[in-house]
Parts: sequence; structure tokens; C-alpha cells
Amino acid sequence: MIFDEIDRLKAEIDKLRPFAGPHLQQIKAYYKIGLTYSSNALEGNSLTESETKVVLEDGLTVGGKPLREIYEATGHARAYDHIYSLLNTPAVTEQDLLAVHKLFYEQLDGLHAGVYRTEQVIISGSKHPTAAPAKIKSQMAEFIDWLQAHEHQLHPATFAAQAHKRFVFIHPFVDGNGRVARLLMNLCLMRRGYTIAIIPPVLRSDYIGLLEKAHTNDQPFIKFVAERLKETQQDLLRLF
Repeated sequence: MIFDEIDRLKAEIDKLRPFAGPHLQQIKAYYKIGLTYSSNALEGNSLTESETKVVLEDGLTVGGKPLREIYEATGHARAYDHIYSLLNTPAVTEQDLLAVHKLFYEQLDGLHAGVYRTEQVIISGSKHPTAAPAKIKSQMAEFIDWLQAHEHQLHPATFAAQAHKRFVFIHPFVDGNGRVARLLMNLCLMRRGYTIAIIPPVLRSDYIGLLEKAHTNDQPFIKFVAERLKETQQDLLRLF
């Protein structure tokens, strides 16, 4: 089973721990670029992985690229850095998710950064409605309750995929929901000692299709996330 394999790979990675000093910083930087590039590309950002690296590590803009795409990269990187401060907290809270969105979105739209939407939004290609604005606060409170109650009850890959699914179905923000959902998914994995799971842009169609299907059957989506986790684990082992 896929869960047995990712648990076996985690055991191999654990033998290499603790990552510290330059090694830890190199791993964090490596995955910051990879996750920022892939997560933004899934949403249509045209920056390549190399261009993302230039933006994040050299602080340079890329000729011919919209400023919005630059801000999406730098904002995502700040949000990524922030989730490391949440690895050892007692639980993930509503304020944590608002802070993650604010860090990602404040350069793009300061008025709506870290603030729940007040208008209805429609997800292109989906037959399922998002939460009505008046119900977002209560649905997010229920989601946080679920998150805190199930963190240690489910396998981490299942929990991470479920957290992603449940959050994005609410769609609490005017924009940036997918990126916050993937950051949350990876926060869930890292809090349990696993690596992050990167969804490459080439799998965008599969990802969107399985997420839509998860409204009625989330097992294929959970398996998809577990497979992405396995690939990242294998990538980390190759690096060492």
C-alpha cells in the first residue's frame, strides 16, 4: 500500500535526522523554490522554476513578467517561511490560516489579505458551490474544530489531503485559496515529521479533476496526495 511505502521512506529519512545548520537551510530553500514555483504555476503563474529562484534568492524581477506574478512568488515564499513557525504549536488555529493568507496576498490586494470574502465566488469548471459569504465564519470554525480533533487520529497523508479538500471547498478568501490549501496540506505533513508534497504543474488536470471528484469520493484524491508525498520523499533521499 502507498501508506506503507511512505512510512518506510519516512523511516529512512529519519535516520538522516536531525537536519541542522547549512543542511537544514539548504533543504528549506530548495523546497521553498520548488513549492512556490509549482503552487503558483498550478494557478496560471508563468514564472519558470529558474525564474522563481532568481526572484526569491537574488531579489530581481524578470523581464517581461507581470508584477503580479512576482508578488505571487515573493508572497508565497513569505507564507512558506511562516509555516515553519507553526510546526510545534499546540494546534493550527484560524488566526494561523488568516496570517498565511495575509502574507501571501498583502502585496496583491492589501484590502482583502487575511480577510474572509464578502461576495460569492464561482470556481471555474466546478459544479459545486462554495460557501455563502454569511456562512464562511461558521464553516471555518467547524473546519478548525475538525482540524484540531483529527490531527492525531488519521494517517498524516489522509489528514493532509482531507484538510486541503475541506478548506478549499469552503473557499473562504476572494483569491489565493488553492495556494493556502496547499500550504496547509504541507503544514499538516511537516507537523507530523513528513516532508512536503509537491504537486507538479504537469499534473494540474489530474489534480483539479480528483479534487472535484472528492466532493463525492475523496479516496482517489487522498491517494494522489500520498503519491506526491512519496515522490518528494524519494527526491529528498536522492539529494543525500
